[in-house]
Amino acid sequence: MTERIWLDVPYGEKDRAKAAGARWDPTARRWYAPRPGMEALRPWEALPEVPDPLPGEDRTFGSGLFVDLVPSSCWFTNVRSCVAERDWERLRRMLLRRAGHRCEICGRGEDRASGRWLEAHERWSYDETRSVQALRRLVCLCGDCHRTTHFGLARVRGQAEAAFEHLRAVTGMSVEQAEAHVDEAFALWQRRSARAWTLDLSLLTEAGITLAEPPPAHRRGAVAAAELARTRGRERGPRS
Repeated sequence: MTERIWLDVPYGEKDRAKAAGARWDPTARRWYAPRPGMEALRPWEALPEVPDPLPGEDRTFGSGLFVDLVPSSCWFTNVRSCVAERDWERLRRMLLRRAGHRCEICGRGEDRASGRWLEAHERWSYDETRSVQALRRLVCLCGDCHRTTHFGLARVRGQAEAAFEHLRAVTGMSVEQAEAHVDEAFALWQRRSARAWTLDLSLLTEAGITLAEPPPAHRRGAVAAAELARTRGRERGPRS
């Protein structure tokens, strides 16, 4: 079999790439050029693979399942929002590969029938002396573990009960222990949300990742509210 000529095609550009002649490999879940020398596909030529681990990444930082709330003053500073779309494909591919296409916490893989997907999650450190939010690690999580981690969003979406039960099932916490853990996480979130943070994404830039500018801090609350409204609309679906 001829070696694939792989491409890096952001999801939002897949239709354009397909029209230019790109083909989809469902096993590798990646676009490729069916033959060499296709000039129309040059904008999506594959870049070098992202290094694993990322330079300076601490793969032991923030292990296990816990409620890990991002301060409201840091909303939309997640990696997905701050990385150029094309480089996001490279990062996602590296994360899935090194995790063996399984959740790094509960060990489950994707299950399309039940709607369980694998997603990227960031582990941040917060230097309160310097007010710096620094990316320390990237992990691959299933949707259930990711929902529990973002417990505040689960509450807003009416999924708090499922997130709570998943927390207990994975960690072995009692009801009382889980309730105390959630309360402590929200108390920490409230304290951190009271200040502005400087974002440190050197973990990515030193790996050759191109960054996109996140919304300014004073606009993140409004952007988050608009995004949540859109999410709720998608979840409700069209009404007859």
